[in-house]
Formats: sequence, structure tokens, C-alpha cells
Amino acid sequence: MGAPTAPVARPQGLFDREAEWDRLVAFVDDPRPGPAIGVVAGPRGHGKSFLLKALAHATGGFYFCGQEAVQAETLRSLAQQYARHADLPQVPHWAGWREALLTLASTERGPARLVVIDGFPDVVRQSPGLPAAVSEVCHQLGEGPQSSCRLRLLLCGSTTPVMSRLLSASTMWVDQVVEVAPLDFRQTRALWAIDDPGLALRVHAVVGGSATFRFDPAGDRPPAGPADFDRWIRECVLNPRLPLFWKAEHLLDRVPGPWDIAACHSTVAALAAGRSTLGEIAGFLDRPTTDVPHILSHLEERGLVRGEPDAFRPGLIRYRITEPLLAFDHAVIRPHRCDLLDATATAITEVWRQAWPVFERDVAGPHFAQICREWAVRFAAAESPADVPSSALSGSLPHATGEPARIDVAVRGRRDHGPGTLLSIGLVSWTDRMDTPHLEQLRDHLARLAAAGEDVRRTRLVCYGAAGFGPGLRDAEAEGEVVLISPEQMYGTIRRKSA
Repeated sequence: MGAPTAPVARPQGLFDREAEWDRLVAFVDDPRPGPAIGVVAGPRGHGKSFLLKALAHATGGFYFCGQEAVQAETLRSLAQQYARHADLPQVPHWAGWREALLTLASTERGPARLVVIDGFPDVVRQSPGLPAAVSEVCHQLGEGPQSSCRLRLLLCGSTTPVMSRLLSASTMWVDQVVEVAPLDFRQTRALWAIDDPGLALRVHAVVGGSATFRFDPAGDRPPAGPADFDRWIRECVLNPRLPLFWKAEHLLDRVPGPWDIAACHSTVAALAAGRSTLGEIAGFLDRPTTDVPHILSHLEERGLVRGEPDAFRPGLIRYRITEPLLAFDHAVIRPHRCDLLDATATAITEVWRQAWPVFERDVAGPHFAQICREWAVRFAAAESPADVPSSALSGSLPHATGEPARIDVAVRGRRDHGPGTLLSIGLVSWTDRMDTPHLEQLRDHLARLAAAGEDVRRTRLVCYGAAGFGPGLRDAEAEGEVVLISPEQMYGTIRRKSA
């Protein structure tokens, strides 16, 4: 796409998203004749609608948000909103989507250079012929006397099978795809204006990288410091009178069939409790292992769960929840939901007192480990440009006692074929101070990897500690035997020493 013909001011209320905004503006202002189709996708609650409303307002385009409704109602609503937008003397009547799209593209009064259809999966659910109609209309507008029509059609929806099929459908071409991903942990800290890294990690473990939660009532009174985190949880997260209490439940909406949605909730509960393999999940559900892939596929298609190979046993897939609020809900809120619905402030305090150890063990700890893996791939390379990582995964090694040895962060370099160079192996501790025993574990893991044939000549040993490091590790760091990574270093507050 070409550069914008005129600057389009970026809205002041739009946090970050500079790259996404610039790509969308370039898409709208591309001077080439003929229609173009763009797709905006991503998880729910990460600002897609806000971004597109701002874009339509800034460029004079038309924005329509579809909802769950039969086609006739959707077309009536679309016609009413477009008549107001284009100042038409009367509301048009459209018999189908083909007629509606042609009108949106060719009306002389208030021409809609940009047309946004948000909630696209909801619309397609009741109008399965809509993708074909879009393709047919754009093909028609791209030929003959109508080829000068510069319709810019943006189709937006949350991560669903419908959006996946749209991107892979052979009946429709797509000129631009913009993925609105969650904000990373550094961006989230800036959004919430939190100074303390430990507090930032705890808040991120609850709400993740969703900008939506910063601007709902839960964000009106964010924690003022580490000592204020409990107050924020009690008053803003565990309070059934505020929206955040209910939002995680909606993330599993529209999963087909009552059996599936119940099984999906229980599968998420299993993952939140640390059951990450097919066998462990099946045991939690008390169902055959063959039932589990069907359930996980629903969750993966909606971007709520991700399966990743074990760093050292690629045939073993471990699953994790990708939406932090969903993990928090199923570990902390769901077991106490009935008690919380009519609870007093004192009762909520007691529920949180009981749930705190679960939060630290099953939510904050695993979340910190995942943040460490994200940091190792996305941010550590800036400090060690000689070794560019391609992946950071958790891994396990068979042990003589039968209990597999855990490696929380295994970082590999780029590769052409086969596994990349093992750049580092690391252990993570969220609540306990790390010291010499952790280094001894890493040395033992490294020796066993070497005995198994792994090339460990360039492998560094790393300890990721949120609760600090003892003097033995500090001495080892000074000798260059281990790299110590703290939350302050992960957030870029201080630079780590060269390894």
C-alpha cells in the first residue's frame, strides 16, 4: 500500500498502536483505483473497535458494528445507520448483502470511501453468504466503468474460526491484514502507570495486556503501590457489582453446544490448576484422552489456549491459557463465585485471604515464568545482539528417580533445519529467593543435556528471580558462571551485567 496522501491525526486517547494506526491509514489512503479489502483481527478486549471507530471518524468513513441478529434485522440497522451517516433523505431497503454493499460503495451523497463492518463473525453466523457477496461486489467494482471506485472495506472480528476461514478462503482476496495483539508486559505497565515492577507483574497476571480493563471501572482506582494490590483485587476484581468480575465468563461465549461449553470451562480450570498435557487434562475431566483434543481445538481457535512443544521432547505438547483474566477467573473467582455474589466487604476479604496462596502458586508464578520466556525472545536480544533467539520454551528431562527435571526457560537460536543452538537454560522463582542450590540444579541439567548429545558449548545458565538472589548466586554472577535476571531488568529499569 502507498503512503497516505494527507496526514491523518492519530487520536490522543489511543494508547500505543502506532504501527497498527499507520498501516490502517495507509490502507485507506492508498490512491490506487478499485476496491480493497482489509481484515482486522485479534483477541477480544484489546481495542480493535476503538481503533476502527477512531479511524472512521478521522477519515470520514462509515463504521457499523454487527451483533447477533437475523439478517433482516442486521440489514435494517445497517441501513438506518448509513442513512444518518450519509444524510440520505430516506432509509434504503436492501434485500440482501450484495445490494447493501453496492450502495455503500456508490452513494453519491456522503460517499463511504471507508466502510468498516465490525463484529464480522457475528454477522456471518446469520448471513453465511456474506463473504461470497463481498468477493462478488469487489470483483464487480474492480471492472469496467466502476473500476475507479475506491471502496476500502475493513472487516473486523475477534479471533474465531470464522476469521480464520476468512483469511484462508479462496473466494475472497485480502489486501491488508492487521493483527491487534495484546499489549506486552512493558506496554501494559506504562498503560497502568505502575512504577513497581513486582506490582506491574501482579496486575498483568490478572488483566493481561488488554487496554479495555484500564478504561473500565477496575481501572478507575488502580493500585497505588504494592501494598494497595489487595485493596484493588477486593474492590475492583472480586466485586460482582463491577464488570470485570463477569468478563472472563464471556470469553467462552458462543462455544457450540451445552456439553462443549461445560467441558471448555472445566478444561480451562484444569489448565489453571497446572494440568498442561492431554493426559493430565483428561484425568482432571475424568474423560477419555480422545475427548480432549476436540475441546482444546475450540479454545485454540478462539485464541484462548495455546499448545507448545516441550523444549527437549518435541512430541510432548503442553497447553497453557493465553488470556490471563481467564486463568485468574478459573483459579480464583470461579471456585468462590457463589460466595462472592452477595458477599459483604468483610466476606470478600476472607475469600481473597483464602485464594491468595492459589493466586501466587497457580496464577502469578506460572505467569511470571511465561513473561520470562517472552522477555528472553523479545527483549534480551537487544542486550546480547550476537545471539538472536528464535524460541523460548519450558522443557523437561527424564530423571533417574522417575520424576522429570524441569527447565523453565530454554532459549534456542535461529536455525535452518532441526533444533537451533541452545543459548541458555533457566530456572524461575516467583516467591522464593534464589541461591546456590538453583545454580547446582542448572549445572546438573546442563551435564545431562550434554550426555544426551545436546551441544551446550554456548549455553548459559540463567536464574530469573522475582524475590531476589542470595550471596552465593551473586558471587557466581561476578565470576561469569550464571546470569541473574530480575523484574527490574526485564522491564528495562536497570540493565543487566554482560554474561
